Amino acid sequence: MRSMLSRLWPLLLAAPLAAQSAKRPMTFLDVQDMRQASAPAVSPDGKWGLYTISTPDWKQARRQSDVYLVSLQDGLPSTRQLTFTKDKDELSPRWAPDGGFVFASNRDTPTAVGAAAPAAGRGGGAGAGGAGGGNQLYYMRADGGEARKITDATGGVGQFQFTRDGKWLLFTGGRAETQQLWAVPGGALDAPAVQLTRHPTPVGQWQLSKDGTKLFFLAPDTTLTDERRRTDAHFGVMIRNAETPRVHLWMLDLASRTTKRLTSDSSYSVTALTMSDDAKWVGFNATRDDRFYRGTTDERDASELYLLEVGSGKVERLTNNVDIGESALSFSPDGQTIAFSAEDDFKMMKNRKLYVRPIGGGTWRKLGMGWDGNVNAGWWSADSKTVYFNEGWRATAQLFSVEVASGKVTQLTDLRASLSVNRDETSGALLINYTDPNTPPSSYTAPLAQIGNKSAWVRLTKPNPQADGFALGEEEETCWKSTDGAQACGVLLKPVGYQKGTRYPLIVAIHGGPAAADMLTFNGGYGAQIYAGAGYAVLMPNYRNSTQYGEKFKTESQGDYFTKGYNDIMTGVDQLIKDGLVDGNQLGALGWSAGGHWSNWILTHTTRFKAISTGAGTMNWLSMYAESDVQRVRQWYMGDKLPYDDFDHWFAQSPIKYIKNAKTPTMIHVVQGDPRVPRPQSEELHMALKKLGVPTEFYVYPGNTHGIPEARDQYTKSMAEFTWMEKWVRGKPAKFEWKDLLKTLETNTGPKM
Repeated sequence: MRSMLSRLWPLLLAAPLAAQSAKRPMTFLDVQDMRQASAPAVSPDGKWGLYTISTPDWKQARRQSDVYLVSLQDGLPSTRQLTFTKDKDELSPRWAPDGGFVFASNRDTPTAVGAAAPAAGRGGGAGAGGAGGGNQLYYMRADGGEARKITDATGGVGQFQFTRDGKWLLFTGGRAETQQLWAVPGGALDAPAVQLTRHPTPVGQWQLSKDGTKLFFLAPDTTLTDERRRTDAHFGVMIRNAETPRVHLWMLDLASRTTKRLTSDSSYSVTALTMSDDAKWVGFNATRDDRFYRGTTDERDASELYLLEVGSGKVERLTNNVDIGESALSFSPDGQTIAFSAEDDFKMMKNRKLYVRPIGGGTWRKLGMGWDGNVNAGWWSADSKTVYFNEGWRATAQLFSVEVASGKVTQLTDLRASLSVNRDETSGALLINYTDPNTPPSSYTAPLAQIGNKSAWVRLTKPNPQADGFALGEEEETCWKSTDGAQACGVLLKPVGYQKGTRYPLIVAIHGGPAAADMLTFNGGYGAQIYAGAGYAVLMPNYRNSTQYGEKFKTESQGDYFTKGYNDIMTGVDQLIKDGLVDGNQLGALGWSAGGHWSNWILTHTTRFKAISTGAGTMNWLSMYAESDVQRVRQWYMGDKLPYDDFDHWFAQSPIKYIKNAKTPTMIHVVQGDPRVPRPQSEELHMALKKLGVPTEFYVYPGNTHGIPEARDQYTKSMAEFTWMEKWVRGKPAKFEWKDLLKTLETNTGPKM
């Protein structure tokens, strides 16, 4: 008898949409085959946009990208593809002074060792003629034609940008350990590249002043030559919290090509920079230069903010906080005001507010105090009276503004969707990144006066037209009363073809974070539309600890991580059963990271679910505290007590304490080198379930990231997880078969447009 998975093949593993009249449910391959469009680079006159679309290639287990052109006035009908490489990438197009554009690409095979040197006139040879490799820069006319290579930098080209007057194209070139700044004349891109810096250490992040006279860059104080030599000699030992060079801020005068060091304090390393429009002031973030302090991700994020007056060299420290990190410093267009966002009163996990003051000094004012949400340092109005910012609100993401004088927050969009709006600095054009339950992520543009009226928007990209042929379940925000009387909400996805009065199996898809939220987006919640297409309802609960429902909702579980969130989830399930939508005897739960934490808590606190799939979830907070790359946030959630001060308190909130209650068949997933929720947490769960006789499967994926990095492994996880739900929730004779998975990969040829 064929496996159940084989019998489901036509529905669940169909190749991406071909031309057909009837709509069909989505598949997990459809998810993996979704193309991704970058935000358009707008021409200086605001009339045109250049963007890239990356397309997955299953045969090579990679993605490939090409450049497209679109009119910001005419939108989609004007779209034209400009490059057509099949196995190479075109990236980051930038407009050239003559109306053409420059882009980065790996389209040419690197020059082989011993081959002839590149022809004279090539740019960016990194001092010795260049040996190719990495991405190089190419020029192309916007009306089409052949691309012309303009650099041949050894090790490739990194960041690149034209000066605003178009006189120079600046770029970093060279191998990582020797990377320097170079320039090519903007009006003669075939001319030899000029080396601008000969810094003793590699040039890192950089920013160019608006007038094109100065460039500010970060560089380490020293290079770890012995470290590189020992790794080249295959001494592979990994040193936790290894000592690293300090990084500081430098300035390059483009006219004289001289550099000047701007910071030298040995107590910190500079991590990011911004500058005023007149380049007289630079704001920078810096972290404490302490190898032990910098040993974890949340502590590295706890940077401090500084203000540098370029002319005098005076550095002013603006913040002095231990637990939190501020945004980058933002300068008003009139040069009078500085702003940054940070948690209210600099207390961990409180809503972020906007802090403003005169650039020369004075008292900080806090903006947004009357609004129970985050206020961020986005982009300024031309008159410096308003700051615009993007923020999540309930199950959506919207554009807001805050008045600098009054601190009043105004919501400017109100769509059942997730959107963000950004402004192109040169043209002033607004670019909208938008997705809703029926629309994959796409770019639009609109004038600010029409930003709240979607019918007035011009659509610029539609990278996945095949989605028009998918049969999708109806998605909405739903709310219910939790055990303590508080209102809890989440995203409900109904099955495709939903009929009122019919009860359906339910998947509870639990988001990570937990300081995050599920929103009204296209196919959220671990491939929720695939479950909807197979006849499941999907609840994506925004449980206690989630963001976007107010500060109290986010923070009131401190010291008792699971209880309120667990009750929120369970009462949401109960409400759907009461409403007649869900069959209470067919429940499954799944999640990753914090969603895995809650899946493990559900496993050890109820037997109502028929199946669980847990990914990168904690079992034992005591051991996880030291294993993870995040400690301070864990400590906050546990009530600000260190585990060494109260072992009982931490263990009482650990699912492993209650493991003997576990009865539900559980699939476990984790990445081999996950730094955030390390593999031993999943090992503890797997061993316990084996000893208790609970059906379990344990999948360990290659990589060193918190999420599964490889597309094929993501697909494997989705299919194995789905089969697990079919078997245990619905009682079907489903079985995950590798031969079926391999057959799909062998026959899939990518998305059909």
